[in-house]
Amino acid sequence: MPQQPPVGRPGLDVDPAIVGRRVRALREEREISLSTLARRAGIGKATLSGLENGTRNPTLETLWAVTAQLGVPFTALLADPAPGPVAHGTAVTATLLEVFTDTDATYELYRMRVAPGVVQTSPAHQPGVTEHITVFGGVLRAGPADAPLTAPAGGHLRWVSDVPHTYAAVGDEEVAASLLLRYPRR
Repeated sequence: MPQQPPVGRPGLDVDPAIVGRRVRALREEREISLSTLARRAGIGKATLSGLENGTRNPTLETLWAVTAQLGVPFTALLADPAPGPVAHGTAVTATLLEVFTDTDATYELYRMRVAPGVVQTSPAHQPGVTEHITVFGGVLRAGPADAPLTAPAGGHLRWVSDVPHTYAAVGDEEVAASLLLRYPRR
């Protein structure tokens, strides 16, 4: 049965052992040492070891950093990237709706909610990844950390997310939106 992250702790609501096995398999396929991946992702070696062993429920930001350095979409960490898993960040809660591919890219479509009163900073994705957000309710400020964009309900944001980027609700209203991540094939 999927494990929920502890209340207030960002993470992914799937079994940490499954995620850990996928991280280890992806790392070994790429012939990257544990130390090298930890250094490249900007996390501690003990944190990565605990993640791979399924003994840690990592933050969403840690998972994004690891997948960026492995050069894979976020859903590559899931044994079965079927709709439903929910990712919890500092401000963002994202529910996976669909994963699809074409000859040029892999796409992940999420339903996203952004809580007011907190800013979430996410690490850079691998080169060329783009994010496309359509806002359905509230006002969203998101995009590159040094130049975020703002969109009200009915608006759309797009940016290349291979740099640190942020998400924040403007005002007291929770933001409801869709998020489409596009990972180009290498």
